[in-house]
Amino acid sequence: MWMNFGIKDLIDILLVAFFLYQTYKLMKGSGTIALFSGVVSFIIVWILVSQVLEMRLMGAILDKFISVGFIVLVILFQDEIRRFLLTLGSHKGWKFLANLFRNKNNENEQGGKFVAPVVLACMNMAKRKTGALIVVQRDMDLSVYIHTGEMFIAEVNARLIENIFFKNSPLHDGAMIIADNRIKAAGCILPVAQHAELPKDMGLRHRAGLGMSTETDAFVIIVSEEKGKISVAHQGKIGVNITAEDLQQILSGEKEVVNFR
Repeated sequence: MWMNFGIKDLIDILLVAFFLYQTYKLMKGSGTIALFSGVVSFIIVWILVSQVLEMRLMGAILDKFISVGFIVLVILFQDEIRRFLLTLGSHKGWKFLANLFRNKNNENEQGGKFVAPVVLACMNMAKRKTGALIVVQRDMDLSVYIHTGEMFIAEVNARLIENIFFKNSPLHDGAMIIADNRIKAAGCILPVAQHAELPKDMGLRHRAGLGMSTETDAFVIIVSEEKGKISVAHQGKIGVNITAEDLQQILSGEKEVVNFR
């Protein structure tokens, strides 16, 4: 067997290992790791019973479950499968060819236009203890979430952001989504993290921000209405007590979000 082992077999093993690792990360981030472990355990038992021990009766029963297993897995993990396909389709690697034809100088000039107004607005709202929830799109498309709120296209302006999240504004309870250096929507509904072990002083905004960061690769800025503190969620992590300098560096990609734990 080892005499026939070649480079193709090595690549095959590495791809399977990478796929299993990414699947584990996805399940762990979504809080379904226990369910995933149960499925893996069932498959191991099926292999032992049917292939190793060759138990005919028990093997036949398990074979019936395995025959419809794909449909069951799609039902159980439909949200995770959708998220995986979105991540795969929006990954930077697939955009390499498109980036070759872009005007890089213009892209660099336009890339960080939203950062300064967002940082200024968040600092002002934190001082006045005005609650806010701002989503900054990165590689993954957020059209699904944009359509849950009031859609419009506007320049990113600190005064406009503060007015939208003003306590008497009809859109202040939802989330604002920024994409392509534009405010695309406000009053949007975000997925709420169900399995997050957050402190009690973190309310629904923090859970929604953490849930959105788990579902997508976006940066989510949360301004606490109770304490006037700024938090940032990204990739299932949430950093608290963020300063203006930290926020600017995070949005510019110069610094990573460190989890509160």
